[in-house]
Amino acid sequence: MNIGERLKEERERIGLSQTALAQIGGVGKTTQIKYEKGSSSPDSAYLSAVSEEGVDIFYVLKGQRLGTPDAQALGLPVIEPGPDLVPVKMYDIEAAAGSGRSFEGEPIQTILQFPKSELAEQGLDAAQIVGVKVRGDSMLGTLDDGDWVLVNRGNRDPKQEGVFLLLVSGERRIKRVQRLAGGALYLISDNELYQPEMIKPQDMGDVEILGRCEIRIGRVV
Repeated sequence: MNIGERLKEERERIGLSQTALAQIGGVGKTTQIKYEKGSSSPDSAYLSAVSEEGVDIFYVLKGQRLGTPDAQALGLPVIEPGPDLVPVKMYDIEAAAGSGRSFEGEPIQTILQFPKSELAEQGLDAAQIVGVKVRGDSMLGTLDDGDWVLVNRGNRDPKQEGVFLLLVSGERRIKRVQRLAGGALYLISDNELYQPEMIKPQDMGDVEILGRCEIRIGRVV
């Protein structure tokens, strides 16, 4: 495979169209097509930009994968893309640079491959799943500092009591959520050292539920 073919493979691996990756790289779709056909070579500015979106630049240029350090640190194998595997972008919850409402444009810490069939068995749409690295000890016992959790952005309904990723006053937080009579939300930390927090209906404008935490990935201690 040449550079163009590997670039196309990486684009498809992270689930982006030619137009989308071209925009990220600061070029037009026609230029992207030329890159993938091998009739033109991407410059350093383009490669730097698409690497922030999760493109494995070393693989594109050299044809070798160095692996993902975070996957290895968790004891997970570095899995090559396959027909039943879907890429899930993994973000650090404290690395948000924008409003926090969307993960688009945020720095991707790593990309892990998950079997699409197994996600479907859990009732999860792979297109709605992102991974988030847990920070802090407020959910200790359920989610520990440094754990990864898969968040289903397709489920934002607090009527199903559970653990959710929320945006509270511009800050991403993971809390157990209960909806109270009258529309208030009760945010609970599983660590008993932290007091529950009530969000009154008149303060709901400062809160947005980003998705339900579904699957934990972490060390067994």
